[in-house]
Amino acid sequence: MRCFLCLAMPLALCRPGLLLSFITVCSCLDPDCVLGIVGRPVFLPCLHPNISASVNVSIEWRRGDEVVLRSDWGEDGQWDRRSTDSAAISADAALTGNLSLLLPSVDPKEDNTYFRLFILSEGNQSAAVCTVCLSTAASFSPPVLEREEAAQGEEIAFWCHSTGGFPEPAIYWLINDTEKPPEGSVRTLTTSLPDSNLYNITSHLTVNISKDSSVSCMIENQSMNQNLTSTSYGVKRAPLNKRASDAMWIFSTALCVVVGIMVAVGVVYQIHLDRTSKRKKKEFRKHQLSKAYDRHQNGEETEVMKPASIETDV
Repeated sequence: MRCFLCLAMPLALCRPGLLLSFITVCSCLDPDCVLGIVGRPVFLPCLHPNISASVNVSIEWRRGDEVVLRSDWGEDGQWDRRSTDSAAISADAALTGNLSLLLPSVDPKEDNTYFRLFILSEGNQSAAVCTVCLSTAASFSPPVLEREEAAQGEEIAFWCHSTGGFPEPAIYWLINDTEKPPEGSVRTLTTSLPDSNLYNITSHLTVNISKDSSVSCMIENQSMNQNLTSTSYGVKRAPLNKRASDAMWIFSTALCVVVGIMVAVGVVYQIHLDRTSKRKKKEFRKHQLSKAYDRHQNGEETEVMKPASIETDV
């Protein structure tokens, strides 16, 4: 995290219970500011050791002339804290020397705002013990790129739209991934939302290119090191991964259809075999019964026609 951090050391204490004087030595670690993301909490760092050795001391965090937080260190060793916007410091700040300020939610209005910490003793105020610069940022939505088709030989219009970011972004156009659009072909409008102070951006590109050319729109938020890109591909060109995906989908679909047809044919053929087998078995049993019946009938007729033997006495 980048910040202005000033460390204060009390050089001398004039007389016990009287004026407390501080000579502040500031060491700026980085010329940049602490970066706060809009809507999220952020810490503004500040260290000042040995404050617990003093009594009847107050500290004030100020945003310009506005007091954001005031905390009094009494003889009982307890802090009495009063703040606006729910700002806070650590409960053991006097013991640890960590007087960092916690802001619960970053507002874009606080961009490039300086917060300063002052120490007060018996009505006397020190110079700023810590000075911290706060910059704010918010992510933009992924850009939406629309393409308006035109007749062959006429200019094609493109619209690129992104919302809800901070600060105001930069926007770039590329044709076929490498070419910059002609000068005067791009018009960009950035609007600030009155309720949130966030930005919406809309850019319009009008260019005479072939229908198979690709056009890319990139939104750059330098504060967050964020680059968001959207690409519109022409009617004869598609990204390689999309073509491969489409080919795989077609192959998978065709394979599923072929397998389904083969399974259906196999099921129908098996049903046909089962029916044929049952019919043949039925016909065979019927034939066997018929033959048995015929043999039985023939046997009875033979017995009826056989002459009876006549016994005589000779």
